[in-house]
Amino acid sequence: MDKIVVDNLTLQYTDGTESLRGVSMTIPANAITVLFGPAGGGKSSLLRCINRLNDLADVKTVSGRVLLDGVNILDPATDVVALRRKVGMVFARPVVLPFTIRGNITYGLELMGIHEAARLDEAVEQSLRLAALWDEVHERLEDPAIALSGGQQQRLCLARSLALQPEVILLDEPTSGLDPISTGKVEAALQELKKDYTIVLVPHSVQQAGRTADFAAFLLQGELVEFGVGKDLFTRPSDQRTEDYVTGRFG
Repeated sequence: MDKIVVDNLTLQYTDGTESLRGVSMTIPANAITVLFGPAGGGKSSLLRCINRLNDLADVKTVSGRVLLDGVNILDPATDVVALRRKVGMVFARPVVLPFTIRGNITYGLELMGIHEAARLDEAVEQSLRLAALWDEVHERLEDPAIALSGGQQQRLCLARSLALQPEVILLDEPTSGLDPISTGKVEAALQELKKDYTIVLVPHSVQQAGRTADFAAFLLQGELVEFGVGKDLFTRPSDQRTEDYVTGRFG
């Protein structure tokens, strides 16, 4: 089942840069869809369109549609706050809040009006377990989040997003600054999370793309070159440009 449909999406910034040109693709539910390609290809711009974070950038024009469960989220009438609860985002650099580990998880829930201790406790444990962090931190939930390692902070940011019970999780190079062990833990968590969530990932390398992708999209200079099943696209791509990039001939 398709969770997200991108239909002829074009995005141009005020400096004249055209980041996306007529991109059309479908993103299936309960799978990891990877957006990969060289820098400047439009990967992050496409990711940010899916939860309207590009509203905060200097965008000149946007045309086309992004359908989430059949509803065009680019419609000006869209409730963007509600959308961002439904579509969570994790960035390359973990940004923990200046609270305890527990406080990082409960902050968003409390803003939504949830204050019952039992409900908050349940959300903390459940989201930390989903992010593969509970076993490492459950005895120090009142410690400052900043005391965690980089890999733990990144998984805490993932847990914070999961606590709001989104349907879609967007990740923009979430392991770019992590060591191989932490990267492995994040990737393993994503494989478990896809059973219940739709995941769209911009990986930090072609190797990570190949490891994680159920489906993959190769973006080059704002154009969608190729979209397909991950293992097919990385082993027998149909476009020469995809093959050249995957095999390291450029990028």
